[in-house]
Amino acid sequence: MRKTIDVQAAVAIAANEAVAAKTQGTFGVGGLLLDSQGNVLKSLQNNVVRDGLVFDPTAHGERQLIDWYFAERAKGAALPPPEEVTVVTSLDPCAMCTGAILSAGFNVVVAAMDPNAGINYDANGSFSALPEPLRARAASSFYYPAVLGASAYAREGWGSPPRGLFIGKTIAEGTQALCSLAFEATEEKVQALCCSDVAQDQLRDPARLAPMHPLVRKLRSLYPEALTYRCKPQFPDAGLAPFMLAAVAKDREQGGEGDAVTLLDAFGNLLLCVPGRRTQSAICTAFMECTRQYAQLRYMLMRDASAHEQLEIGQYLAHPRDGTFVFARGPGKDAQGFMDLGAYGSTMEGPLPEHNPRQFQYVRATVPQDELDAVCAAMPPLYRDVIRIRPVRVESQALIDALAGTHGG
Repeated sequence: MRKTIDVQAAVAIAANEAVAAKTQGTFGVGGLLLDSQGNVLKSLQNNVVRDGLVFDPTAHGERQLIDWYFAERAKGAALPPPEEVTVVTSLDPCAMCTGAILSAGFNVVVAAMDPNAGINYDANGSFSALPEPLRARAASSFYYPAVLGASAYAREGWGSPPRGLFIGKTIAEGTQALCSLAFEATEEKVQALCCSDVAQDQLRDPARLAPMHPLVRKLRSLYPEALTYRCKPQFPDAGLAPFMLAAVAKDREQGGEGDAVTLLDAFGNLLLCVPGRRTQSAICTAFMECTRQYAQLRYMLMRDASAHEQLEIGQYLAHPRDGTFVFARGPGKDAQGFMDLGAYGSTMEGPLPEHNPRQFQYVRATVPQDELDAVCAAMPPLYRDVIRIRPVRVESQALIDALAGTHGG
């Protein structure tokens, strides 16, 4: 097992992972987990893109490290508790990863800044992008080490260093530059890939395919009830309730609070209705599972397909931005709610289409709409100014009533 006793050595490992990610054609970001003695528990790179295709919009380094940690613990691995574990990341965590880190309870050491999506996008250490209840927790667990030098990469340190972990507490200027440049070299290209898909006027209705068509069979192998419900596009109704209630019950069985997330396509067809798996990982919420499962379905179908076949797959199983996500429980101001908002942003990566203003809907409110709007308005620029995240409640009172008994709100 590798061991590091100073910040520079740890960040150098993260930087190497970031370079590997850049070589793979995904966001140039990497990270690692350390225990309180400086042992490297795991290191890995961003995996949003593989083989030139979107593999998993949530496969950021920090999120993967956290899921790895909980998976290993579930197997019986003798890992320290989260508060004795530190995530070292080459780039300031995005909203999704920040929410995941705070949900799990890890410490964080951050190298390069991200002025578009980083939780400290304004570099002032206030954590103003977070809901107010989370700011003190972030301030006590995030650490931005000093970078010595005279270039634009130099900075003073701030935050809360992990107790007793590092002897050396500064990052070399060249290593900091490598972390920044690896991401900058990939950011626009990967975002464009994540947003590129079939135009709206070229979409095809999968409900018109024969039941034994390969696309229908693959979709139903993932979710057997796919294409058995249909509503007016963007307007889910009470007919969706039985599917959501079943997933809500499963979510509770699997350690959740009774959430479920549905994905409807541009024609109003039911594609997925997914519970969380919180017994597997503290951050396996229903939305994280839903967006990941759909992306990986598309990836598996497209990976070995011809260009013509990839086009057809994209026409019938389109980018989620053309459909509608319906949450049983709207996001709140807790860490997991913020994580879900960030993961939604990572799924979109670009502006929501004007023809689909109700892409993000919820049935049961966790907080009042004005408070949820305020959370979204305070998020880093990518989320508030580019994507313009704004969840709205479903219009169907019958659907709201059908799910009203599934929690106290």
